[in-house]
Amino acid sequence: MPRFLGFLTSLLLVAGLAHADPSFWRHEWPETNFQKTSIEDWSEVMSGGPPKDGIPAIDDPKFLRASGERRISGTEPVITVEIDGQTPRAYPVRYLTWHEIVNDQIGGIPVAVTFCPLCNSGITFDRRVRGQVLSFGVSGKLRHSDMVMYDRETQSWWQQAIGEGVVGQMTGVELRQLPSWMESWDQFRARNPQGLVMAEPDYNRSYGRNPYQGYDSSARPFLYNGENPPHGIPPLERVVRVGDRAWPLTRIRDAGGVQEAGVAISWENGQASALDHGTIAKGRDVGTVRVRDGQGRDVPHDVMFAFAFHAFWPDGTWMVR
Repeated sequence: MPRFLGFLTSLLLVAGLAHADPSFWRHEWPETNFQKTSIEDWSEVMSGGPPKDGIPAIDDPKFLRASGERRISGTEPVITVEIDGQTPRAYPVRYLTWHEIVNDQIGGIPVAVTFCPLCNSGITFDRRVRGQVLSFGVSGKLRHSDMVMYDRETQSWWQQAIGEGVVGQMTGVELRQLPSWMESWDQFRARNPQGLVMAEPDYNRSYGRNPYQGYDSSARPFLYNGENPPHGIPPLERVVRVGDRAWPLTRIRDAGGVQEAGVAISWENGQASALDHGTIAKGRDVGTVRVRDGQGRDVPHDVMFAFAFHAFWPDGTWMVR
């Protein structure tokens, strides 16, 4: 981790611990019911730096045909969402890095495409909950270095990695995770030349740059004071999470894929890490994972850092052999 980032971590850690109390947050969240929560230790919740909506979520994004996109380099990662009967869509990580949530609608399904850079978690959720459609924003809070989202309708807080309400009216409610995966732009457009890709948002951001340079080769995660993963797995090693199981990505890569526990996990080279080089397209090759069931259908999963899996699934199963 760069020296300045380590120094910033120390400062924010002290500030976050000092203010890990709902009474401090109520002025910013007057409509949130902090009495209803599944969080037992408030010291797990820290400020990530930006305030509520300081990282602006995208609503109703614009799209263009894959064949007409000229900004994105071939190795850059995109989150792909393919829903039966609908044109496949790609959400470039060069945009998600700066916005973290995209509220979209694909056919009749309202979706939230989410990406937490600090735990490398890219997950797509169905936004329909209890008969209403929620829209999500970025709270500015982190828990176990994972983004805490909030919904604008009830002002409840949601843990992105697990898709569950953790503070407020929606505590304990789970979002339905939809199949999606991260792959290179080349891989998406080769398969879907007439697919749709999210257009560049109308914000003044350094799209294509990585503000977390060198992060995924750091020794420790940013603003994380939990346990390290077991089995000697480095905290920032990528793992493929399916349910409460995690496969180290190095195992998948070295084996060229695995079939076990009812799923087939494939690996293909060609996708750049979004958290390595200062320019995303120049990041080292971390490869692309697809997870399918016995009928060849895509399975909801996540490729996240090992520390985050251990934090949110402390009793999860590590598929190390």
